[in-house]
Amino acid sequence: MPLRLEIKRKLAQRSERVKSVDLHPTEPWILASMYTGSVCIWNYQSQTMAKSFEVTELPVRSAKFVARKQWVVAGADDMFIRVYNYNTMDKVKVFEAHTDYIRCVAVHPTLPYMLSSSDDMLIKLWDWEKGWVCTQIFEGHSHYVMQVTFNPKDTNTFASASLDRTIKIWNLGSPDPNFTLDAHQKGVNCVDYFTGGDKPYLITGSDDHTAKVWDYQTKSCVQTLEGHTHNVSAVCFHPDLPIIITGSEDGTVRIWHANTYRLENTLNYGLERVWAIGYMKGSRRIVIGYDEGTIMVKIGREVPVASMDNSGKIICAKQNEIQTVNIKSVGADFEVTDGERLPLAVKELGTCDLYPQSLKHNPNGRFVVVCGDGEYIIYTALAWRNRSFGSALECVWSSDGEYAIRESTSKIKIFSKSFQEKRSVRPTFSAEHIFGGTLLAMCSNDFICFYDWAECRMIRRIDVTVKNLYWAESGDLVAIASDTSFYILKYNRDVVQPYLDSGRPVDEQGVEDAFELLHETNERVRTGIWVGDCFIYNNSSWRLNYCVGGEVTTMFHLDRPMYLLGYLASQSRVYLIDKEFNVMGYTLLLSLIEYKTLVMRGDLERANETFSSIPKEHHNSVARFLESRGMVEEALEVATDPDYRFELAIQLGKLDIAQEIAAEVQSESKWKQLGKLALSTGKLAMAEVCMMHALDLSGLLLLYSSLGDAEGISRLASLSKQQGKNNVAFLCLFLLGKLEDCLQLLVESNRIPEAALMARSYLPSKVSEIVEIWRKDLIKVNPKAAESLADPREYSNLFEDWELSLSVESKVAETMGVYPPAEDYLNHADRSQMTLVDAFRSMQVEDEEPLENGDVYHGAAEPNGLDQNLEQNGEEGSQEEAVVVDADSTYGAVLVNCNEPEEEWVLTPDH
Repeated sequence: MPLRLEIKRKLAQRSERVKSVDLHPTEPWILASMYTGSVCIWNYQSQTMAKSFEVTELPVRSAKFVARKQWVVAGADDMFIRVYNYNTMDKVKVFEAHTDYIRCVAVHPTLPYMLSSSDDMLIKLWDWEKGWVCTQIFEGHSHYVMQVTFNPKDTNTFASASLDRTIKIWNLGSPDPNFTLDAHQKGVNCVDYFTGGDKPYLITGSDDHTAKVWDYQTKSCVQTLEGHTHNVSAVCFHPDLPIIITGSEDGTVRIWHANTYRLENTLNYGLERVWAIGYMKGSRRIVIGYDEGTIMVKIGREVPVASMDNSGKIICAKQNEIQTVNIKSVGADFEVTDGERLPLAVKELGTCDLYPQSLKHNPNGRFVVVCGDGEYIIYTALAWRNRSFGSALECVWSSDGEYAIRESTSKIKIFSKSFQEKRSVRPTFSAEHIFGGTLLAMCSNDFICFYDWAECRMIRRIDVTVKNLYWAESGDLVAIASDTSFYILKYNRDVVQPYLDSGRPVDEQGVEDAFELLHETNERVRTGIWVGDCFIYNNSSWRLNYCVGGEVTTMFHLDRPMYLLGYLASQSRVYLIDKEFNVMGYTLLLSLIEYKTLVMRGDLERANETFSSIPKEHHNSVARFLESRGMVEEALEVATDPDYRFELAIQLGKLDIAQEIAAEVQSESKWKQLGKLALSTGKLAMAEVCMMHALDLSGLLLLYSSLGDAEGISRLASLSKQQGKNNVAFLCLFLLGKLEDCLQLLVESNRIPEAALMARSYLPSKVSEIVEIWRKDLIKVNPKAAESLADPREYSNLFEDWELSLSVESKVAETMGVYPPAEDYLNHADRSQMTLVDAFRSMQVEDEEPLENGDVYHGAAEPNGLDQNLEQNGEEGSQEEAVVVDADSTYGAVLVNCNEPEEEWVLTPDH
């Protein structure tokens, strides 16, 4: 049976012929050396070229990262080795290393050593801490030395592959090889060591089109891998997966099972010949160098194979090694921090006879089923003894300890708790997955079918693409996860069981009311578990969330990929594991989940009893949950965060509570928000208090001017000046009729031209004083303009009605500071239709002595300004001299033109 490893292409870059590739251990970089003489660094996350080195005009056949020194080391056909700093792009060292093409460079994993092999048939050891001196030469090959590689299990030894058809094993410090393997019928191009487990294995690739696995202790060939149709140019044992990867000049990359040597997959990306394969421990990424570019693929999932039982015991598989840790072994004196790696003591439990791809405890935690290599084995969890096994692609548990296996897409078998086969089922569709739990579920690519465990009767078919399935322990709720969302469904067993017991036939859709859709959430679930009626999951953005009643709450933002193991109610913590098998815990209170569950069920009495056990720091979470349920008043009662309580109080219209909170936190924004709301609801006293706290001067101006509150406006004027809000201060002073203060404010604000214009309109007696200030200020900038300013004391003829305006100013000054009530506005409304000059003149006329018969007016009746008010026979006119002949106040005054006595002029009474 196949490994079923998922293979995804992560990068594809066209380029010149690639002769070697390497992966950086920490940066997302691929190092590729080219036949054209350059070396490139590709960033596989951004899919761009990060750096490029023009090394030489001849082929660069090998280049490696030296991450601990931030170097790139390259060997080329010009026989030179070059060392670059990949951060600064500077050359660190250039030296001639061999007398022929350099085929390979290999960096020692810990010591400051580097090996180089060449067509001159020599291998040389270089020490960069001694100035790159050659400390040893290894002679013995009789043809080109194509590759050298250090043994990861014993870094004092290394292997070399040569076109003389041999593999030689060497020790650093010894000039002669330990032994030689006559490996192939033709030249050997590549060699790699097995890194996992205890097997002392090598793999070699040759021009005889084969790859061979060797036991270097017995010096025997373990397996020959046949299938390539051209020279095998690159080979590797994957350090984490049970696979061997071979690349050939036939353009294909073949993936073989490292234990069974079965061909698992063949990759062909159409980029011509394969020259190099790069990999790295701890990563599932594989890089392949071709004639026409570079490909990166990701093999398998990085989800750790691990399972936790209800008591906190975790069993995990690292390749075939099975280990166990116990969360409860962490001492009570150790302070556990959310997200911190737990210091767990690892215990070796045993080995597995197959490569585990999944591992799962049964419901009571006594047994563990392991699946992989197309087989399953059930072990006892404590002693790791084999209890049952067989062929299966998948194995799943029922909620009460039975299990089912999927032998193929067309055959499912169900077993009892005693490991006896109960039933064999052949579904009418292609079963791509099965899931356990309360019901047995079988999935095709387009739908899922649920069956009862007892008789495998159809319960319900649901048309949805299923990635995973999670049952709540109660068996009443199930989460179905698809590629982009998940669905929470309620299983109505009270409907299903009577229907099945009745003997009525079930059609291909099953029992119609078997499931009820409760909630749909548009998030991708990576892993999930149920705690009561609460579904805990991490999503595609690596946020740890929980969902109760359709309401999703983010518990934590995870800083790296982590996968859910389970929940321990005794510790109120949910546990996760990362791909390095580190275990972390995060707090999630059971009482909080119980409270939300009871609220969802409408049992508010019990919910209130549970609430008392929830720590105060979680009350805001409760409040937000209640708000989402429309229970805003209850949310306000339990919320502790002032900002949130303020929002709720505003939402409910409880302005008194909002005012208390605003007074408590003294937030300007809150005072302002509350002030506007109070104003809009007619609570003017509260609005004034809020606006004063918020220093909302514009709002206060609107409030006081609307109320006709002269005292308030006066206070506001002082406050505005203190706050530097001169616009508001000016308006306040102007409304109060404090014109001199307005003028002074303009001068202090350096608004001198505006001050002069205002004085001309309202305080003509101050014009000369302001003009003098203006002139002094303007002379600094433009003396000519300053000289052109006219002072009315010197040029009164330039200022129309100047004397009249002076007299009016003195008259108006008597009424300044008198503030009639707002209702008196109607008596003054019509004055707004008069021009300022008309108003001044009217005031002058009303202020004159009563007219008497015989009064004589000369000229145009100046300076009394009567010329505009005279009518000749009902029409306007003017005269040289007139005499009053009828001073009847009812009709005004009748004037007779002295020059033309027959002409009469009338002064109307309304002026």
